[in-house]
Amino acid sequence: MKKLALICIVPAFIYAHTLQELLDGALSNNEIVSSKKLLQEAGQKQLEASQNSYFPTVDVGSSYQSLNQKTPNAPGDVYNGFVKIGLDIYDGGYKSSDIAKNKALLEASKFETSAYEKSLQLEIVQDFYNIKNTQSTIKALEEKSLQLEAELERIKKFYEVGSATKDEIDKLQAAFSNNIYTIETSKYQLETLKQALSIKIASEVQTLEDATITPPTTAATEEVSDEIKALMANVDSYEHMASSIESSYNPKFRLENTYNVYDYDRTDATHPEGLDNQNKFLLTFSMRLYDNAVIKNQKEATLLQKRALQKQVEQSKKLQNTNIKLSLMKIQTAKSQIISAKESLESANSAYETILEKYKVGAVDNVAYLDALSTKTDAKSQYEKAQNDLQVAYATYYYYTNQNIKEYIQ
Repeated sequence: MKKLALICIVPAFIYAHTLQELLDGALSNNEIVSSKKLLQEAGQKQLEASQNSYFPTVDVGSSYQSLNQKTPNAPGDVYNGFVKIGLDIYDGGYKSSDIAKNKALLEASKFETSAYEKSLQLEIVQDFYNIKNTQSTIKALEEKSLQLEAELERIKKFYEVGSATKDEIDKLQAAFSNNIYTIETSKYQLETLKQALSIKIASEVQTLEDATITPPTTAATEEVSDEIKALMANVDSYEHMASSIESSYNPKFRLENTYNVYDYDRTDATHPEGLDNQNKFLLTFSMRLYDNAVIKNQKEATLLQKRALQKQVEQSKKLQNTNIKLSLMKIQTAKSQIISAKESLESANSAYETILEKYKVGAVDNVAYLDALSTKTDAKSQYEKAQNDLQVAYATYYYYTNQNIKEYIQ
């Protein structure tokens, strides 16, 4: 029997997840995290592309031309190959603005990834303790079922000898059946929570080890969240985008050198066959003088988008400060709730023991007994929930102060 018990315990131990493992698994395997990292890589490539635009361009090409009727100045067949080298001497400041814009967008992408990772950590912690709450509720309900079942069997024996009535059995049976119904509902809720958590960590969740979060000891330094930093970086990107748009009004100089090689066929004496070559040097200058305010309006539209984001930044900063204050209040509230829940549990246990003794000798009816049993069950579940809520409150505070929750897991 002892060997069988050991066999049953070992799998649960092997497959138990710690909260730290859940957080690490989510950050490594979550699909949305992977998606954001890929977007970050794309932003890096875009930046490299804009930086490389300062280098000269080299193009090669060829063509073939065939005329039905040759002429003295136009051979029947013309073969051409060329190499063209181009360089922007001055582009009006477009490339420098484009590089600055892509740097800002890359920074925004990095902050967006970090912001999501931190919000995901908070979600994992919330899911973890919601599972713990549900498990404690199920455990308390199962203990209640055992007590109800034992009492139901005791009353049935009294009924058989005429010392109890049928309605007493019916009331206990109804309470027992209703408790089983609640247990099954809670088990379904537990499985739903586990499945949701499994998706986030990309791994099956079976059992969870207990975990605690280090309480904050000192007030956190003022630091805006990564989400706000991402918005601020996007604000900068719109500023540089406006500069790149405005560069269309500036003069532009480009240098090109093209070397062509020709070969001819079906020619006459005025245009001999054979190879020919030509080198063309080209310096171009261009400048936008008039476009009916198209560029101006595009720039103004971009700056309005920048201002819109700035408003979001200001609102988000106020919201973050409010959430920090509320999270500190939640910690104090959770601590007070633990004290109250503990006192309630002690009183409920004491009242249950007293009423149980009275019920056994017939001093109180089964209504008082069932009420005391339900109160004790609820109080036990509530006490466990209050303790878990404090852990979530710690995690919430770390989240709103822009810290990595995983660094505070014990």
